[in-house]
Amino acid sequence: MFQENLLKDMVIIITGGGTGLGKSMATRMSELGAKIIISSRKQDVLDQTAAEITEKTGNPVLAISADVRKYDQIENVIAKGIEAFGRIDGLLNNAAGNFISPTERLTHKAFDTVVDIVLKGTYYFTLALGKHWIENKQKGTVLSIVTTYAYTGSAYVVPSAISKAGVMNLTKSLAAEWGKYGIRLNAIAPGPFPTPGAWKRLLPDPRMEENLINRIPLKRAGEHIELANLAAYLMSDFSGYIHGDTITIDGGEWLAGAGEFNWLDMVKPEQWDAIRDQIRKA
Repeated sequence: MFQENLLKDMVIIITGGGTGLGKSMATRMSELGAKIIISSRKQDVLDQTAAEITEKTGNPVLAISADVRKYDQIENVIAKGIEAFGRIDGLLNNAAGNFISPTERLTHKAFDTVVDIVLKGTYYFTLALGKHWIENKQKGTVLSIVTTYAYTGSAYVVPSAISKAGVMNLTKSLAAEWGKYGIRLNAIAPGPFPTPGAWKRLLPDPRMEENLINRIPLKRAGEHIELANLAAYLMSDFSGYIHGDTITIDGGEWLAGAGEFNWLDMVKPEQWDAIRDQIRKA
């Protein structure tokens, strides 16, 4: 259903683009003609991903390491991207961190780690690029990955829930404020999309995965291409009148039961120690 050059000549930054869903979305957008800039903390991982995508699609991928919690490093990504491609047209805020735990077991530093990556990293990158676009009278598109429990809240992933809710509100607020500059902002709220890293931190026991899937009306997890296609559409001009919205893609999960991890109430206190150990190994 997608035109071959849907994103032709667009220059798009994707945070957390070296692995997982970020890599899948970067690959799909490159297939559709975009020039991609991927960023995360590990340069070696980024370099390998960039080479793989370029070999597959024939389109350039620029790999620039950065910690989204560091504003100066974000500015460096933007500057190098403009130096390489002349401009930046889109930003996909995908970098994230999350793990399950009873909230009372968390230290304030554990809380900060998730909030700083998910919320601060998103508004840092959005602010830095938004200022550039406004100053240069350039239109732009921001797409942020949130989650279904950003709507509802969820037990056992509280730092992630409040951070993703903040990103959703940032999307709505800036859509109202920055629309006049031609800057369009939207978000995607995915349900379960398996990735090796996140799956091990969120569902370290196979029985947890089975329980989660059984709660989804479609009785399956999402496939990466399904999310990547939605992201490509929302980044393209074909979605030009969608602004300030959050699109859910979860197989009906949140309609069937709000709070994605609320069911962890069934885990007994002594079982949390074993779960914690499994997460640490992951």
